[in-house]
Amino acid sequence: MDSGFYAASAGLRAQSQALEVAAHNLANLNTAGFRGQQASFQTLLAIARPAVPNALNLAINNFGVLEGTHLDLGPGSLQDTGNPLDVGIEGNGFFAIQTPQGTRYTRNGSFRVARSGELVTATGNPVLGESGAIRVPAGTVSISSDGTLSVNSAVAGKIRLVEFAPETKLTSEGAARLSAPSGSELRARQTSVRQGVLESSNVNAISAVMTLIGVQREAEMMQRALSLFHTEFNRIAANDLPRVS
Repeated sequence: MDSGFYAASAGLRAQSQALEVAAHNLANLNTAGFRGQQASFQTLLAIARPAVPNALNLAINNFGVLEGTHLDLGPGSLQDTGNPLDVGIEGNGFFAIQTPQGTRYTRNGSFRVARSGELVTATGNPVLGESGAIRVPAGTVSISSDGTLSVNSAVAGKIRLVEFAPETKLTSEGAARLSAPSGSELRARQTSVRQGVLESSNVNAISAVMTLIGVQREAEMMQRALSLFHTEFNRIAANDLPRVS
């Protein structure tokens, strides 16, 4: 019974964590450049080296836990906005941006010009060029496919585009911002940009809702199991323990 109780507790904790992941995906359905996260599970043997490693022992001591999450790096769709400072990425690359925590990466190309004249993200983080921040003078902005930004036909800078090796561990920091291991970025070679468009979130709304419903049901099952164990423990305490001499 103890093993069942702890297995249900571990299961509820794992499903609660998965619920947070699913809810986060749904909350960012309309976030440009957002990359959905997918939860993965594993079993954890409560008794690392059981004295009797038989099938029953393994069955009752394998607890389900959340192994972690991984990013879905599939592309979103490009949607026309008509805003000359909106930039969408075609390919696997990312924009590099400067944040208080250091260099970060995003596919959200919703840019604007700050009062200082710098090109920044919607949240005010400087967009990095190949030589640092990009200053945008007044005039008509044009952005070529390689990220070169021109104003009134004069080059103002080039947006820094980077790629990562397939095995690189990218970590979501919320919304559409990612961090990467130091020194892992590569110069973009198979990435281009389009001016006047934004990439939508790559989360499928129907799939995300179905995942959320499924995780909620699993969590409810774990809650009912814990309630049953609690009731049984109370019965034993009230009826059986007093008989023990």
